[in-house]
Amino acid sequence: MGRPRKQMPQAPPGARRQWAADRAMRPPMRSPGRPEPSRAVQREFWRLIASGVTSVQAAEGVGVSAPVGIRWFRHAGGMAPLSLDEPSGRYLSFAEREEIALLRARDKGVREIARTLGRDPATISRELRRNAATRGGKPVYRAVVAQWKAQQAAKRPKTAKLVGNDRLRAYVQERLAGDVRRPDGTVVPGPATPPWKGLNKPHRQDRRWSTAWSPEQIACRLRVDFPDDESMRISHEAIYQSLFIEGRGALKRELVACLRTGRALREPRARSRNKPQGHVTADVVLSERPAEADDRAVPGHWEGDLIIGTGRSAIGTLVERSSRSTLLVHLPRLVGWGEKPYVKNGPSLGGYGAAAMNAALTEAMTKLPGQLRKTLTWDRGKELSGHAQFAMESGTRVFFADPHSPWQRPTNENTNGLLRQYFPKGTDLSRWSAEDLEAVAYALNNRPRKILGWKTPAEVFEEQLRSLQQPGVASTG
Repeated sequence: MGRPRKQMPQAPPGARRQWAADRAMRPPMRSPGRPEPSRAVQREFWRLIASGVTSVQAAEGVGVSAPVGIRWFRHAGGMAPLSLDEPSGRYLSFAEREEIALLRARDKGVREIARTLGRDPATISRELRRNAATRGGKPVYRAVVAQWKAQQAAKRPKTAKLVGNDRLRAYVQERLAGDVRRPDGTVVPGPATPPWKGLNKPHRQDRRWSTAWSPEQIACRLRVDFPDDESMRISHEAIYQSLFIEGRGALKRELVACLRTGRALREPRARSRNKPQGHVTADVVLSERPAEADDRAVPGHWEGDLIIGTGRSAIGTLVERSSRSTLLVHLPRLVGWGEKPYVKNGPSLGGYGAAAMNAALTEAMTKLPGQLRKTLTWDRGKELSGHAQFAMESGTRVFFADPHSPWQRPTNENTNGLLRQYFPKGTDLSRWSAEDLEAVAYALNNRPRKILGWKTPAEVFEEQLRSLQQPGVASTG
């Protein structure tokens, strides 16, 4: 004969009846395997997304895997699916559920747990009945499972407005698709474009004509076309949600190609202001530039940029902040340009690739004394991605202005405007030789400037050179 089976302790009949009644009040929940992280974790994830970090960095910050963070971001369309405000104390938090599980494992009673947490005993009793995990027919309380059950029960699914109103959905979808019609009702056809393949953003040459209305235009036009029909109302945010969030099912997913950005995901505002640029590290941002460069009292601090022409042509511009003296950098096209087909990620033959830019800038800057080439402030262009090599060869420290902040290089921006008198937009800048650029720079440097007391930049620059050549002042270069 085998060993007798160990009898499991049975709950009182009243408790079993109450537990069965609680289970009958809610539909059966199919376990998804491992329950998803708590809302507190997801809330912190979306807070990090709102601060401008990537999905992978936000996932690492809350302790979930990178694929999970990417999936959260993509399934929500880049839009936070829950409120980022901390919930009120009305509901039990995950930390409180963990405390309940620990105290319950120590065989503490309901009233003792309630006193420890500062909660009503009925709240603890109801939590232990409703959100316990079922193991072999016996309820066993686990904090993670209880949190998942509470989150599932708290969901209040609501039918999207565009799903329940066919007339409104047809109006929005037709104008979002850009179906421009003639007075007789026929659609004005546009150029044929390749079908959208569901990727994040179509190529520019595959974009449709800009005939579509924006969601805000559609939402505001509804009040004009249907002034007395309150059912024909929707906010532009609801239209964006129907496009971006998976599972809404109201609008066709391919309509995101009709948006002006063409994005299939919403990009957080903080992330768009802080584009990841590998060549701009924390030690070369503008805030790290020496304070003496700000007041223009000390010479040797420069601002630089490119003026761009047609056919991948460009001219480098350098302006000294104190004297407003200008240097123009000749950037001829390299051998093979125009003879070979374009190769993606191949060598830049337009003349202002990183290697060609470094060589041209180094040649221009090393002609100056060392005291007159202390720093160079550039915009965020990739042409100076090899700034570390340039700084080592020329002895000039490079700093980058903030994104979309041309006012942080005011002297250079003003000079570029003056240079457009000589090099108009829409022209091939490679037609001018190095001698032509030198002549233009000479003309600018010998024009009197009001900011310099009607002296010319050349005169002020000459004074700076003479001051460096005084006895006791070292000079290099």
